[in-house]
Amino acid sequence: MSMNTNQRWVLVLTSVASLAIMLDALVVTTALNAIRLDLNASIEQLEWTINAFTLPFAVLLMAAAALGDRFGRRRTLVAGLVLFGVASIGCALAPGIGWLIVARAVQGAGAAAVVPVSMTMLGTAFGPTERGRALGLFAAITGIATLAGPLLGGAVVEGATWPWIFWLNAPVVAVLIPLVLTRLEESRGPVRRLDLVGILLVSGAAFGLVWGLVEGNSAGWTSAEVLGALVIGAVLLVAFVAWERRVEEPLIPMQLFASRAFSAGNAAGFLLFAGVFSGAFFFAQFMQTVMHYGPLGTGVRLLPWTATLFVVAPIAGRLVNRVGERPLVAGGLLLQAIGLGWIAVIASPDMSYVAMIPPFIVAGVGVSMAIPAAQSAVLGAVPPAAVGAASGTFNTLRQLGGSFGIAIPATVFAAAGDVGSVTEFTDGFTAAIATAAVLTLVGAAAAMLIPARTRSRLIPGRIGQVAGDAAAPVGSAR
Repeated sequence: MSMNTNQRWVLVLTSVASLAIMLDALVVTTALNAIRLDLNASIEQLEWTINAFTLPFAVLLMAAAALGDRFGRRRTLVAGLVLFGVASIGCALAPGIGWLIVARAVQGAGAAAVVPVSMTMLGTAFGPTERGRALGLFAAITGIATLAGPLLGGAVVEGATWPWIFWLNAPVVAVLIPLVLTRLEESRGPVRRLDLVGILLVSGAAFGLVWGLVEGNSAGWTSAEVLGALVIGAVLLVAFVAWERRVEEPLIPMQLFASRAFSAGNAAGFLLFAGVFSGAFFFAQFMQTVMHYGPLGTGVRLLPWTATLFVVAPIAGRLVNRVGERPLVAGGLLLQAIGLGWIAVIASPDMSYVAMIPPFIVAGVGVSMAIPAAQSAVLGAVPPAAVGAASGTFNTLRQLGGSFGIAIPATVFAAAGDVGSVTEFTDGFTAAIATAAVLTLVGAAAAMLIPARTRSRLIPGRIGQVAGDAAAPVGSAR
């Protein structure tokens, strides 16, 4: 593929900008233990350091794409980078866990502006015959975060201190912004109405439900705070669905859920990423708290789980045309459940790392099989004109799945264990990972509802594009 100078700059700058976002989403995993010790944070507060980033990232993705179309994609990208950079400095300067959580939420809002607009700018810079290859290169570059995130986070924490995982964002953003302003052309798309009511309703629903789950053990499940948060979250969720069914330009088009493939694919994706985020949250802490590995050693030892994406996902993307999505999604989620359940069964205070390698590989292979096939099921269920809305919906729901995948197992962790001793931590870890395995198993059952697909129903070029998405890390979005 030959590229002109403008296309090269678009590919490089959008890829590096998205890579910075994805790295930030993953470097935190190996820094959680250091943050807990330095800021005297509880497990519930550590949850919020992740969820505070993920929730605004999820609910603002599609709104940011609409803002880019209306006010200019380059302008929106720069605004997102500025917000992300300033919030990163706020994270680095955090004197306490509350400050860190607020700054992480602002980071998530900035990230929501960067990632979808980067993808749109890349898609418009290349013609139909070149776009697939460009998207593949973009996915390969941003996918480096899957491997480098835990390693970089571990190296920084071990070589310096945890605030440096956020300080490093400042020079990257400082270099990117002038290059984006001088090297990329401004572009706009069709002006779409911004569904502010939908954004407020889904944000309130997600926040209320997650708050109730996170605070249930500490505040009491029958307390006014917890019951009120859960009830308000549920009511707002119902209101969101009702509003989206009647608004002219919805944030998430509810009519798409009439398709069984679309609904089942999104349900499977939601629960798939619930398991992934739960593993990312707990594995790194277990290795440091119970197995006494350093942050860098932990990042290295997570590679059998994360590196499978680069080997298995491209193969799975090609297999979708041959066998269809259902066996890959259901089989992948089943393997993920087996891997997580395996670790839950063998977990003990004196467990060796070698015993974790086989279940890590099994779970990683399952995730790598399921991601491209699940998105293929969702995109293949809609007409070509609705592919953008379908992709945005899938990525919004998988980010929300990540939040619930931390909140629910962490609630079980708090009920079964504690951070006070190795034995108590192991008890909580075992219960939490077993819960993640159950969530994933439910996802496998949901995947069985995906209809059998024939090759003729697949839209040419989409599978290669989806396979490229699978190399993108946990926090990525299309």
